[in-house]
Amino acid sequence: MISLAGRDILHGWSKYVLTGLGLGLLIGVTLTMAGVYRGMVDDAHALLNNSGADLWVVQKDTQGPYAESSSIKDDVVKSVRGMPGVAAAANVAYFTLQVSHGEKDVRAMLVGMEPGQPGAPSYLVAGRQPTRSHYEAVADVKTGFSLGDEIGIRRHTYTVVGLTQRAVSSGGDPMIFVSIKDAQEAQFLKDNDAIVNDRARTAANPAFNKPGVPGLLEAVQNLQTSSRNVNAVLVRIAPGMDAESVAEPIRRWKHVSVYTKAGMEDILVVKLIANSAKQIGMFLVILAIVSAAIVAFIIYTMTMGKLREIAVLKLIGTRDRTIAGMILQQALGLGLIGFAVGKIAATAWGPAFPKYVLLMPGDAITGFAVTMVICALASTLAIRVALKVDPGEAIG
Repeated sequence: MISLAGRDILHGWSKYVLTGLGLGLLIGVTLTMAGVYRGMVDDAHALLNNSGADLWVVQKDTQGPYAESSSIKDDVVKSVRGMPGVAAAANVAYFTLQVSHGEKDVRAMLVGMEPGQPGAPSYLVAGRQPTRSHYEAVADVKTGFSLGDEIGIRRHTYTVVGLTQRAVSSGGDPMIFVSIKDAQEAQFLKDNDAIVNDRARTAANPAFNKPGVPGLLEAVQNLQTSSRNVNAVLVRIAPGMDAESVAEPIRRWKHVSVYTKAGMEDILVVKLIANSAKQIGMFLVILAIVSAAIVAFIIYTMTMGKLREIAVLKLIGTRDRTIAGMILQQALGLGLIGFAVGKIAATAWGPAFPKYVLLMPGDAITGFAVTMVICALASTLAIRVALKVDPGEAIG
């Protein structure tokens, strides 16, 4: 019957192969969408691992600094460094913006960090770490920047002095690292027009012009032009210490929220990308249904075109199991062609996607098994029609 199924396929091979190619493109899209989800999870893990932190100290009652906005004073780090079990602590600032380079803009996450401290790029693929306190940057290679490029961040121009890799935000945007002072200025400092307007409002307020409080107006105006906030403090704990035991005193005495690595993974993977995971799951179900419908239609059409031949087989004593096996083999053959085409297509176009696509071997094995099951189920309609054929039709 393998020979019979093969002969039937060769009789209409063009339709069979084209159907396999179409099915393969659907399977390729399915594997790619699974890879996009895997890439999102890997981006979240890369973000946490590249930070070099064991604890994240953020604004109280927030889930910052990645999932929510967080703002704390930059002097909090001094008291955190004195807490038991803390080996290192550093201020960081994170925010996403458009970075100009020539005539194009690149969307990136700007990271304000202290060189050599948690939050700084863990390794470089080219160049060096920033050595000046202003206007030097390290960029991820995904930005497309090269060493020596001049890039515009808000009101200033920065020189790319180093390149790193797989430094991305939870959303997949490449990171650009600058000094914490530059990041504070870019994120929190108002532009000149806003500062002038605020000074005018303050000067017009009688509360700041009391004769008995000299220098109050100037002090308030200085605060309006300074930036003393950061988004988080990253903490590296001492070897042998338990993260939660170090975090609890910081929460109690510093009136902030503190997350361990496990807690931050829960925020990024379980909560932040939960809706995206559900959406991708719905698309996978839809694609599976469409694939089953295509296979069922083609196998049904092929079976309806040879009902007389099937009647002849029954007339000469061919068992129903043998006829059903022939149709099942044709359906599984479509699945094999489709999966091979889909795997090759997903591997080929995956790197071209703007999102990171991570194709896991386990997903490919699962995809192959699901494809075979779908094809087997899709063949049941054609098998039922074939088994109902009256042998008398062969001589009718």
